[in-house]
Amino acid sequence: MKATKRVVSVSLGSSRRDHVWETELLGVPVRMERVGTDGDLRRAIQLIGELDGRVDAIGLGGIDLYIRVGQRRWVFRDALRMARAARRTPVVDGSGLKHSLERQTVQQLVQSGFRLKGRRTLLVLAVDRFGMAEALVQAGADVLFGDLGFGLGVGVPIRSLRVLSGLARVVAPVVTRLPFQLFYPTGARQEQVVPRFGGWYRWAEVIAGDFHAIHRHMPPRLEGKFILTNTVTRENLQELRDRGVAAICTTTPNLGGRSFGTNVLEAALVAVTGRRPEELTEEDYRQLVCAAGLRPRVEVLQPHLRAEDLGLGAFAEPSQA
Repeated sequence: MKATKRVVSVSLGSSRRDHVWETELLGVPVRMERVGTDGDLRRAIQLIGELDGRVDAIGLGGIDLYIRVGQRRWVFRDALRMARAARRTPVVDGSGLKHSLERQTVQQLVQSGFRLKGRRTLLVLAVDRFGMAEALVQAGADVLFGDLGFGLGVGVPIRSLRVLSGLARVVAPVVTRLPFQLFYPTGARQEQVVPRFGGWYRWAEVIAGDFHAIHRHMPPRLEGKFILTNTVTRENLQELRDRGVAAICTTTPNLGGRSFGTNVLEAALVAVTGRRPEELTEEDYRQLVCAAGLRPRVEVLQPHLRAEDLGLGAFAEPSQA
């Protein structure tokens, strides 16, 4: 029997979201762990240093290594400090997998019969998932990019990728040098909801992007909305159900009652293949995801709704919330 690979996501997020799951990927046993440091950057750096050389791969959770728009990217200073704490173990932030996986998820939704063409869609932060942004636009969705609001607190909508790209070139070199906590919820802030941008939420039929950004400012009611996001727990699903959300799609599968972040899955794929992250291309990740049988998680959250009524067809599964 093959030796179990161990991957650990060290997250700036809340420790209340910690999770451990053992599974098999590409015929290799894998133990996936998520360890939150409640926003403590120094603790995260220390923990990564302690894990270096003792685990097969490390994921950076609750933070992105860089902003990517098109072929340009800008590195976050805080994330780089975390990554450099490991000298022997590969460190990933999920961006390599995210770019291909999220684009593929949008395409799979459309192929399953879910209508995105002309659909009012709020993408809360596009600069941390540009592949999803491009895929939504290519699918014909009417997209509002909320980067100025959800990232900088400025309630000005962006309505085109061209404008978003131009803005990123001006703002990203400055933003990536600031403490990450200034514009993204970490630690206990991930559990808090401060409603803002209610007009954007009401306007949207589809709300897409990072779950913590969506959760941070969501209004009391999200009646009939479809959520396209990443990592959620059982508690998150119940909260969305209580607020009236019709259905949810996570780009990563249901593992032990929750969906892990892309940084965890990317670390797992790096571990089982034994390849360095810089050797893996977007096409490599796409092939590995298909070979591993990893599929998005789609769940209808309201008992009076059917997957067929929402255009989800056989893609959906019963909610476990």
